Amino acid sequence: MYMNQSLWSLIGQRALVTGGTKGIGEAIVQQFLDLGAAVFIVARDNELLQQQLANYQQQGHTVDGIAADVSQPGVAIQVMEAVKARWNSLDILVNNAGTNIRKSTADYSTADYEHVLNTNLRSAYELSQAAYPLLKVASPGGGKIVMVSSVSGLAHTSSGSLYGMTKAAMLQLTRNLAVEWAPDNIRVNAVAPWYIKTPLATPVLTNPEKLAGILKRTPMNRVGEPEEVASVVSFLCMPASGYVTGQTVSVDGGLMAWAY
Repeated sequence: MYMNQSLWSLIGQRALVTGGTKGIGEAIVQQFLDLGAAVFIVARDNELLQQQLANYQQQGHTVDGIAADVSQPGVAIQVMEAVKARWNSLDILVNNAGTNIRKSTADYSTADYEHVLNTNLRSAYELSQAAYPLLKVASPGGGKIVMVSSVSGLAHTSSGSLYGMTKAAMLQLTRNLAVEWAPDNIRVNAVAPWYIKTPLATPVLTNPEKLAGILKRTPMNRVGEPEEVASVVSFLCMPASGYVTGQTVSVDGGLMAWAY
């Protein structure tokens, strides 16, 4: 049986990935590049960003980037201006930048609230809004947005109410934009990972008691790899997923399927 290889490729696609120098974001960038996309990386650590850009360029990849804190007001517009200076359209936006502060709800400060909300949710909203004109004029396959949310947006976890609230809001934003922007040929989907081996999860995964509790609740009895999330993100940006929009894919080792 003949399989159209072009359905499973990102050749010719132009992608913007936030938080693209570490963890899931870094894995997404690497997979996008390997699949033929040109990638524009946004990250706060300029030294690390420049190191990685140089490494990717030495490998022959088409890659660029900017050091910016997307949680800050007005930065989304600045980022898109930088993208427009490089390209006249955008095929893919991955809203991956995220953070967390683990506390009980009664202990959160106003500063905690603003930091988590602005980093996780505000950045995704403002970047999607700013990217809209570029996504509308994307290649014939249309524009694609992927939100990197969390299973904490689907159910209670020990990650804290602020984190869960922002990740749930990202999923509703996904549904709203998928419907509103479908006439513009823009697809919007989300992934919801469980614990993945990333720097953000390290404080939890290096605690033997907490790790044991995580594995006990995970049917596959292991923690996920960043590349396993990146593969789902890549699929959601390929022509092969051309009729998929408004969906959330849990990348969780079976967590959300296990009621007991």
